[in-house]
Amino acid sequence: MSIRVVVADDQELVRSGFAMILDAQPGIEVVAEAGDGAEAVDAVRRLAPDVLLLDVRMPGVDGIEAARVVCAESGCRVVMLTTFDIDEYVYDALYAGASGFLLKDVRRDDLVHAVRVVAAGDSLLAPSVTRRLVADFVRRGRPDQAADSPSAPAAPSRHLAVLTAREEETLRLLARGLSNAEIAAEFVVSEHTVKTHVSNVLSKLALRDRVQAVICAYEHGLVVPGDHGG
Repeated sequence: MSIRVVVADDQELVRSGFAMILDAQPGIEVVAEAGDGAEAVDAVRRLAPDVLLLDVRMPGVDGIEAARVVCAESGCRVVMLTTFDIDEYVYDALYAGASGFLLKDVRRDDLVHAVRVVAAGDSLLAPSVTRRLVADFVRRGRPDQAADSPSAPAAPSRHLAVLTAREEETLRLLARGLSNAEIAAEFVVSEHTVKTHVSNVLSKLALRDRVQAVICAYEHGLVVPGDHGG
């Protein structure tokens, strides 16, 4: 079965370029293009795609609001498109439920890989841009957190007590940005075993994907911004 994709960007050349690249790939079908957030939301409601590539900045309903609606209403996976390594408007998209971020100058192969990865239920956490976004986002605080709220990291939460010791360590390594292969090397186990640990973490903590797992790890004090292990 093909991966059904909607591409939303107010720049027609960018939008059609991404659509052309993806539509040429086996197992991927671009079912619609959208020029703004409202059109993107409508396309998702009508066509129920698997993945939505969504520009952050668009006229009218912007990408953040569109991501919030799409993630709340459907199981469609959202990948945000941004021009900058650090885009202040992307932080809110983390809580909106976005599964990852791509720079608009992404290579063809990386674009295709991103769509396949997200459609499979994973998230785009490996690129350094996402790790920096998450760390800086948590350092700034949640969107609904008061500006003068304490910024010191919390002690590990009892909320994480549902995890086994190995699952908690898996969550910590996810938050440091390690891939499944890197975690497998750390644990000296197979990638299949790591996938099982990751799946258990997401299920037990009722998290959508790895991006949400990273946010959870930071919020509950399992890791702190700038923690890269070692």
